[in-house]
Amino acid sequence: MQKAILPTSRSVLRTVGSRAGPSSLRRSPQWQIRTYASEAKDYDVIFIGGGVAGYVGAIKAGQEGLKTACIEKRGMLGGTCLNVGCIPSKSLLNNSHLYHQILHDTKKRGIDVGDVKLNLKQMMKAKDESVAGLTKGVEFLFKKNGVDYIKGAGAFVNEHEVAVNLVDGGQTQIKGKNIVIATGSETTPFPGLTIDEKKVITSTGAIALEQVPKRMVVIGGGIIGLEMASVWSRLGSDVTVVEFLGQIGGPGMDADIAKQAHKILAKQGIKFKLGTKVTKGDASGDIVKLDVEAAKGGKQETLEAEVVLCAIGRRPYHEGLGLENIGVEVDERKRIVIDQEYRTNIPHIRVVGDCTFGPMLAHKAEEEAVAVVEFIKHGTGHVNYGAIPSVMYTHPEVAWVGQNEKELKDAGIKYNVGSFPFTANSRAKTNLDTDGMVKFLSDAETDRILGVHIIGANAGEMIAEGTLALEYGASSEDVARTCHAHPTLAEAFKEAAMATYSKAIHF
Repeated sequence: MQKAILPTSRSVLRTVGSRAGPSSLRRSPQWQIRTYASEAKDYDVIFIGGGVAGYVGAIKAGQEGLKTACIEKRGMLGGTCLNVGCIPSKSLLNNSHLYHQILHDTKKRGIDVGDVKLNLKQMMKAKDESVAGLTKGVEFLFKKNGVDYIKGAGAFVNEHEVAVNLVDGGQTQIKGKNIVIATGSETTPFPGLTIDEKKVITSTGAIALEQVPKRMVVIGGGIIGLEMASVWSRLGSDVTVVEFLGQIGGPGMDADIAKQAHKILAKQGIKFKLGTKVTKGDASGDIVKLDVEAAKGGKQETLEAEVVLCAIGRRPYHEGLGLENIGVEVDERKRIVIDQEYRTNIPHIRVVGDCTFGPMLAHKAEEEAVAVVEFIKHGTGHVNYGAIPSVMYTHPEVAWVGQNEKELKDAGIKYNVGSFPFTANSRAKTNLDTDGMVKFLSDAETDRILGVHIIGANAGEMIAEGTLALEYGASSEDVARTCHAHPTLAEAFKEAAMATYSKAIHF
């Protein structure tokens, strides 16, 4: 059995094919000489799936001069992220925040506002227009880079051929020297509750509700659950989040940051039941009823809501591809097994994105898509899995990259901690938006940055500096000695670095 190897550093991923992976997949010297397609229905590379992994990979392949096709059954490019995930949710998060701010946070700013009303239909229209514009933009990039866009559902006929049931009817069949599976993921269903996207919804239904529910229960206090909880709470729903773990944000979020986020979101009106599990659900009536109890066992209570959002995670999606027919290996969690060059046990079939290992993040999938094309064309590629940022787009935002304190303690690594609150940052004070802080973790001996964690306005933008620092092995002193413009929120980043290796100036 081929073992799954998740790369952890750039040094691993730069290993060339002749030295990486199982012996059965090692390239002979002759494999390094590539010939490219010439026949009409033959391609150098076929991407199955037109989400962020598939379309980015297809564009990159076109730029590299490879004859490329991308198969997408949705009929619109961008996958979950662009159509029903990252992009539309950020539109609702931004506009619901503006609405909430106008209602509750203008008087102290010297702005007197009259009658303010929510136009949910127009808010949804603005979201849809953003999505449509971006989708058309991706189609333009396909044409610009010579990528054939095939609208339909693909399935393997054999190891090199894919049959496509076309969206507009009929079928076509194409052949690829290389095939990349990029079919993404789907929402993990909650046992006992049937998703109808009306009363019992996933994130897809959460961005398309036609009215604000009086009460909403969110099962799962991870990033998706908290973002959607924020949207509907701001718009007037009484929202309760039920989370099995003892903290919100999932295991990746640093405990100090999670505590602050919990406190701030609770102050905004969201109710939390942490360390709690849902034991039973009943959606047979007009009201959905959920039986919950302490995760470790305890007194049971029943929660009632007009809408229940299931946000307990996502799972790989590759239904209908016919992987079993060609013998592609899949593990017990439905992840397609790959080696360091994203190859399955069939070397010319590779996998990127949510349907294989690693965090289910759009930007991680994009990096893999570029790397897999580089492996196909040049034999080398690079993704540094130790420097993949995560962002939660609530207000304040939460963002982090690298390791958190628990991970460092579990690994027995000695480290230093430095932090700086936005209450001491001049730009945050003038913006009247001082919730949160920047936190650094660095190696106790070398001062090399091991993790950066931020909660605050624009944390999602600021984390890019932390990611760059990790990528290039910077120390906290390196960041602290780098001039940052004044007055900016980014000065809090510099001050946190100063606090890690020495002392902050303004706190």
